[in-house]
Amino acid sequence: MRVCVIDGRGGGLGKRLIHGLLVHLGESHEIIALGTNEAATKAMKQAGANQSGTGEQRITQTVPTVDVILASLNLVLPGAMLGEVTPGIAHAILGAPGRKLLLPLNRAQVEVVGTEALTLENLIGRTMRRVQMLLKSSALD
Repeated sequence: MRVCVIDGRGGGLGKRLIHGLLVHLGESHEIIALGTNEAATKAMKQAGANQSGTGEQRITQTVPTVDVILASLNLVLPGAMLGEVTPGIAHAILGAPGRKLLLPLNRAQVEVVGTEALTLENLIGRTMRRVQMLLKSSALD
């Protein structure tokens, strides 16, 4: 399975997600880190991603080829992350055929009604459990 983690700014969330993937999935799956800037990409690559890339072009070329995308909800909000999220990035993520697991972080003051206010650790834990469930269900197909 090809799992893609996308992050911006300093890459802190992406780094933690990649670490969680390595702990919960091991190295049997391909983990791709895509950053909206070089700092985010570098942080995620250092966390152990198999491949990495930076910028809108790399993101739009890669997301159609992955099975699962992990990112903050902000990555589908053009203008978010201090303007790092372009309309092209948001459109590419939303149009990608793979499953999208978006963490409802609320820096852009967007509230997703029906979600709980969880700590980042709880969100990452739930995300890892969801990825494991997706792997189990794909193994049955």
